Amino acid sequence: MTSQSQGIQQLLQAEKRAKDKLEEAKKRKGKRLKQAKEEAIAEIDHYRLQREKEFRHKQTNVMGSQGNLSTKIEEQTTETIQNLTSSYHKNMESMMKKLLNTIYDINPEIHPNFRYEV
Repeated sequence: MTSQSQGIQQLLQAEKRAKDKLEEAKKRKGKRLKQAKEEAIAEIDHYRLQREKEFRHKQTNVMGSQGNLSTKIEEQTTETIQNLTSSYHKNMESMMKKLLNTIYDINPEIHPNFRYEV
């Protein structure tokens, strides 16, 4: 009987060791998965930062050239406004005289279709 109980005890101990090994393996697997996840997140963050840096660099190149274009357009607009203003002041007096002369120069005539009957 003692040999049977001793055999049962050995089986129980072997089962417990197997169970402990399974739990330990599950813990190691969980740790590996967690570590892999952390490494993947770190790699993704590194890649994202690298791509954002490249994007900002390209954006500054494009925006810099657009900044130059907007400056040129602003200068051209200012120059055009100045030219129009000077042309207005230069020609305003003569145009007003022509307009007023045309308005004041009235030559009354009878219309050819008018019939005068007495």
